[in-house]
Amino acid sequence: MSGINRQLNHMMETEIHVPVGSPTIRKFQIFVDEHNVTEGAMKLIKELRPGWDPNLIRTKLFTDGTTNKLVGCYVEDCLDDVVLVRVYGNKTELIVDRDNELKSFQVLHANGCAPRLYCTFQNGICYEFMQGRALDTQDVRDPVLLRLIAREMARIHAIHAHNGCIPKPNLWIKMRKYFSLVATEFTDQASNIRIQQEVPSQEVLEQEMMWMKEHLSQLGSPVVLCHNDLLCKNIIHNAKEGHVRCIDYEYSSYNYQAFDIGNHFNEFAGMSEPDYNLYPSREMQLDWLHTYLQAYKLFTKKGEEVSQLELETLYVQVNKFALASHFFWGFWALIQAKYSTIDFDFLGYAVLRFNQYFKTKPDVMALEIPK
Repeated sequence: MSGINRQLNHMMETEIHVPVGSPTIRKFQIFVDEHNVTEGAMKLIKELRPGWDPNLIRTKLFTDGTTNKLVGCYVEDCLDDVVLVRVYGNKTELIVDRDNELKSFQVLHANGCAPRLYCTFQNGICYEFMQGRALDTQDVRDPVLLRLIAREMARIHAIHAHNGCIPKPNLWIKMRKYFSLVATEFTDQASNIRIQQEVPSQEVLEQEMMWMKEHLSQLGSPVVLCHNDLLCKNIIHNAKEGHVRCIDYEYSSYNYQAFDIGNHFNEFAGMSEPDYNLYPSREMQLDWLHTYLQAYKLFTKKGEEVSQLELETLYVQVNKFALASHFFWGFWALIQAKYSTIDFDFLGYAVLRFNQYFKTKPDVMALEIPK
């Protein structure tokens, strides 16, 4: 088989396939300045909501994004129909597959897990605002919410969104891509003194990445449709309807089930000032994982009895893949440190993630899959 055919085959195996009959996404040739989002947003609203009185349109800028700029548009005193306008951050096409994001959005919406996608424009998307409250680090530990989150993740993981090929995980391809982008940074000594001083060397990072792929690939974690970025604020709780939904699908892909869960457990620490003492205890994890396995087996029509062996196996897989999550977001933050215009210490965040990887690695690697 030629190299090109192999590459195409691999793309098909990792690609998300949109259901036949899904609505076509509208496209507008409008560019929105990330430093003046409101002006561009108003042009888009004129196309999407021609009936809205321009004098009554209000906007709200959301300031907690670490990749993009986001503004909500609505008519005064009418919060039932809020249109979100998201402007892609500078150079984020290096770290986000935008075509894949749109496919994920469509697939998840078709399965009742995502809001409606209204349109794309030259440097962003518009979509429906999901009613509810974004969670924080305390919420994800709440016994009731914790189980709702576990069930919702199981629902996403059970979605069938491939074309008959056995899906392959996107993790190693993405991590290798991030590493190659990061590697160029190590060669520019002058402008990256902090990288040289605080981040492990290029050789160490590559060695660890290869070691991870060789060991983690053998753990037998199923490859499923994953969110891959389930931090607290990407989970919306609708108390009125009694459910949670996940938002922001930029990193969604086929991936290891255990990566998605381990990544979520890492996010218990928070984002702006991570505190890894908040990583869930074994007891809390087993509660979460039991709820998850029950729901996943139900959604995939495999009964709902959960054995101790299944539970302990998933516990070990999840904690080992949590290591890969630290590496993935460490690389991501190094790339963001160079290109992002968002006010956030990405380099400091990268150092935190790599430090946590090396700190937890010995204990995690001592865990063994039960026989």
